[in-house]
Amino acid sequence: MITCFIRYEIDPFKRDAFEAYARNWGEAIPRCGADLVGYFAPHEGSATVAYGVYNIESLAGYEDYRRRLAADPAGRSNYEFAKRKQFIRKEDRIFLKLASLPHAPLVRP
Repeated sequence: MITCFIRYEIDPFKRDAFEAYARNWGEAIPRCGADLVGYFAPHEGSATVAYGVYNIESLAGYEDYRRRLAADPAGRSNYEFAKRKQFIRKEDRIFLKLASLPHAPLVRP
């Protein structure tokens, strides 16, 4: 299992459009085969940095997932929404693997 972290640079005056874009992926991404962790919009600190995070079985699985997402009607619609509204200034992807397992149980003081 690998995790894809997408780092977005967004227009701070179009954060609402980014949040709509993020919500739209909530159905399309899982339907096309990735385990969506979530999309994260600016809250405190930087007003221009946002993230999308999902798990996928492998890089080969990622390529299959991307083809399904590009063919998915909701996926195509969301890509067009982003293109039309132009709230994404820059988008970078990195694939990482979890290296810290096993984790200790959460302790609440």
